[in-house]
Amino acid sequence: MNSVSYNHADGIARITLTRGDRGNPLDQAAMSSLARSIRRARADDVHVVVLASEGRSFSVGGDVSAFAAADDTEQMVDDLAETLHRAISDLHRMNAIVVSVVTGAAAGAGLALAAAADLVIASASAKFTMAYTGIGFSPDGGSSLLPASLGLHRALRLALLNPVLTAEEAHSVGLVAHLCEDDVVDADVERIVGQLRAGSRSAQVAAKRLMRETATPSAEAALRRETLSIRTRAASPDGREGVTAFLEKRSPEFRS
Repeated sequence: MNSVSYNHADGIARITLTRGDRGNPLDQAAMSSLARSIRRARADDVHVVVLASEGRSFSVGGDVSAFAAADDTEQMVDDLAETLHRAISDLHRMNAIVVSVVTGAAAGAGLALAAAADLVIASASAKFTMAYTGIGFSPDGGSSLLPASLGLHRALRLALLNPVLTAEEAHSVGLVAHLCEDDVVDADVERIVGQLRAGSRSAQVAAKRLMRETATPSAEAALRRETLSIRTRAASPDGREGVTAFLEKRSPEFRS
């Protein structure tokens, strides 16, 4: 089963995570399919990309059971992070406005993927959490760019304490651009996409580039640092203990 679907019409690319039955985990298959879909959107020269999901969660993030089963956890996480970061970088740099639509949970790399969009739309029931340090990992997916949009101490609170933010809280700290009731998500998305399509694409893309380059001028270097960090943490004793504890549904006993 394909993990991601792609549709293009009228200058709008719709990229949808389709493994809602599993919470849309960002495993290697999903990330490779996502990267291909983003390349298709770039080739189709679209004005707007809508990144959404099926099921009750936007994405629960990485597949923790796959980390536990890997013969070489460090290499597996390195490969996954590199694929994710290419996709994130392409979203940042493409000549289109990217809109993510979060319903349900956006956790770990799922939060990072949603935040890679230029505009985040969330339903009232959406929830956001980083969760990485809870299993002994360090953040990836562009999470280290969040201080530029949220502020240093808000971003550190998310990274170190792993709070679960409600959609309203995520809106209040600036992560979510538009908050809507669950029963009007689709209508609000179409209204916002229509507003973007009615505007000047060249002006919008210029504004996106100016603001991103000012806020995160070293984004590519930050993504590389994230890869190097998370692969080391995943293979560390704390990383292995965190994964085991998560799967055993108990509190981890970290040693370092």
